[in-house]
Amino acid sequence: MDRYICIHGHFYQPPRESPWLEAVEPQDSAFPYHNWNARVAAECYAPNGASRILGADGYIARITNNYARISFNVGPTLLSWLEQGDPDTYQAILEADRESRELFGGHGSAMAQCYNHVIMPLANLRDKVTQVRWGLYDFEQRFGRPCEGMWLPEAAVDLETLEVLAEHGVRFTVLSPYQAARVRDLGQGEWREVVGGHVDPSTAYALRLPSGRSIALFFYDGLISRAVAFEGLLNRGDYFAGRLAGSFDSSRCRPQLAHIATDGESYGHHHRHGDMALAYALQHIEEHGLAKLTNYAAFLAKHPPAHEVQIVENTAWSCFHGVERWRGDCGCSSGGRTGWNQAWREPLRRALDWLRDELAPRFEQAGGGLLRDPWAARDDYISVVLDRSPENVASFLGRHAARELDAAEHVAALKLLEIQRQAMLMYTSCGWFFDDISGLEAVQVLQYAGRATQLAAEVHGIDLEPRFLELLEAARSNLPEQGDGRQVYERYVRPARVTLAQVAAHYAIASLFQPAGQQARVYSYEVERRQYLGRDAGHARLAVGALRVTSTVTHETAGFSFGALAFGDHNVLCGVRPDGEADAQQLAREVGASLERADLAEVIRTLTQQFGQLGYSLRSLFRDDQRAVLEPVLEPPLADVEDAYQQLYERHAPLMRFLADMRVPLPRGFHLAAEFALGAEVQRALRQEEPDLERAKRLLEEARLTGVTFDRPAISLVFQETIDRLTAWVRAEPEALRPIQQLAGTVLLAKSLPFEIDLWRPQNVYCRLHREVYLPWRGSGAPGELWERHFLALGEAIGVRL
Repeated sequence: MDRYICIHGHFYQPPRESPWLEAVEPQDSAFPYHNWNARVAAECYAPNGASRILGADGYIARITNNYARISFNVGPTLLSWLEQGDPDTYQAILEADRESRELFGGHGSAMAQCYNHVIMPLANLRDKVTQVRWGLYDFEQRFGRPCEGMWLPEAAVDLETLEVLAEHGVRFTVLSPYQAARVRDLGQGEWREVVGGHVDPSTAYALRLPSGRSIALFFYDGLISRAVAFEGLLNRGDYFAGRLAGSFDSSRCRPQLAHIATDGESYGHHHRHGDMALAYALQHIEEHGLAKLTNYAAFLAKHPPAHEVQIVENTAWSCFHGVERWRGDCGCSSGGRTGWNQAWREPLRRALDWLRDELAPRFEQAGGGLLRDPWAARDDYISVVLDRSPENVASFLGRHAARELDAAEHVAALKLLEIQRQAMLMYTSCGWFFDDISGLEAVQVLQYAGRATQLAAEVHGIDLEPRFLELLEAARSNLPEQGDGRQVYERYVRPARVTLAQVAAHYAIASLFQPAGQQARVYSYEVERRQYLGRDAGHARLAVGALRVTSTVTHETAGFSFGALAFGDHNVLCGVRPDGEADAQQLAREVGASLERADLAEVIRTLTQQFGQLGYSLRSLFRDDQRAVLEPVLEPPLADVEDAYQQLYERHAPLMRFLADMRVPLPRGFHLAAEFALGAEVQRALRQEEPDLERAKRLLEEARLTGVTFDRPAISLVFQETIDRLTAWVRAEPEALRPIQQLAGTVLLAKSLPFEIDLWRPQNVYCRLHREVYLPWRGSGAPGELWERHFLALGEAIGVRL
């Protein structure tokens, strides 16, 4: 009897990019990572591309790419972020699909996904088509092949959506067992009710569509999927494998498929080391012959459906009430506070629907004069989203422009298409999934709406925002201080808006603190500096000049002149005006003399005469650059603080040691001084080009004797950065002895800390060097016995025995 096992992971994060910057800004709740994409990538996506299998001795015996032996889909917007934010993981995912084709008879394990996770039954037909076409195009561009299956966001389904999939050549999708209504033998017999999750998940089913087309459906095993996601099944990889194998039924006289589907984040993010449980389970299944690993496309090719099915429409895998979680107060939530409701969901969707329906006819009317077929152009616009090079944009407009467009029409056409992109992004499902309209995800969809209204005002000359905000007033937050959707929008969306003038001000202010190039990229904008003069006088610094800012998204461009003044601390003033060809030298002469006399009041008066209100400050910098600029500003005061703590510690260290020896708790003031002073010295020792490990070791011992416990985030971060830096050194110079010694010494020192340091990167590099350097040279005399001894010692330090 043929027995197959398929594990599907739905890997996805909501798009987090600012719609004005096309980049993810810092998210402090993800600390110590820059943002939640980076955090989940480190905890889940990267580990699954290089997952550990431990030997009996507890050391790493093998590293494997889980993606190659499971079925998976990765959201297109997440793949876009990974391509830039974590290219190694991105390449591991692409390589896994290539490897899976070799393992599974030419059928890749990667599935496509509707583009930005829209709940398809709640979308209109036009948006459904674009979502599918964008998802398919994105998949083919990345994986180099047509997809066979497509994942539906939240597994939300209706017949119209399945019609769109089948029309575009999608062969199958995966649903929850609770979405099956009735089944029968293919084309014959009586229908049998299976509502309530009673469908047999061990085979594929055919669904005959009203159009006459058909599509194959797989209904995953709900009980085992739930055990993986919520019941701790990933605590033991062998139990996981056994549970899957135990679902086979010996009474079935046909090939059987045991398969599950969960959020891919279960394997590492939701469950720590879940990737290792998955890796071990896959190995256990193969080594013990429990079944054959497969993916859906390979199983379907060998065993086409012998049964057909009808579905329960307008249902999803994470809502017991159909698709109400994304349009009503159905009670499904992520576990918010007692007494909270989600009545805000319906007015949020109503407001967005109104905005979409206001934008669509205007797109048709304005686009009709610029584009041959506006909606066909929108369907093809994904080719521009993935490649915004001038050559590709020109090629796109060559295909779709109704005629030769002048510069203004060129910008207008791109703005119209961007309005439509934002109008789809604002339906990303995560905006409704969580508990309050003031949450990160709901604010994100409101930002997309804000960008759409901004562009609509520029292109159509109509302000849709007032009515949109009126509709949002009905969306009441559970937090009294947040008010309603209108207040949330005004608090979080309106301040996030970016104009070309703000980009000019950002460049001007940043140039006071960092070298400014003639050509600069400021997120999704290009800045060309035309004139620039800088002057210093004591701690004060002045910059005046002219520049041109161009959006790489809409190609809108404008010139500006600027004047910016820094006072030597966090106080900065800046003015910008839209001309771009002002005589910077003349302006510099006018204010230069005043600056040299340290007459800052006169400098400010002159700049105000030239630019009007000096309304830009350090707050006007985009958030990543705010923090980069603040670092040098903070250095002098932090040095003063550090010096003060150091003096306090040195003066009272003997008393602290005496108290520790007497087992008397350190007074809080003593503890703070010692923690700060010793911690700063440890960080300084580790951040040298070659870490001073002996000094760091003495300092840690001093902390132990004094009874000091360090601030965990700060010390763990400096150790992590040092280990990652030394790992890069080992990778760049694998035959050199010194980096291997330094890395091993730092790891051993880190192990003395009362908390865990992530050794994922050095373990990966070590396994690669073991394969590419150590094994080919072992016994050959090169690179030498001493190198070999230290190389093996490094493996012991980081927990690897291959």
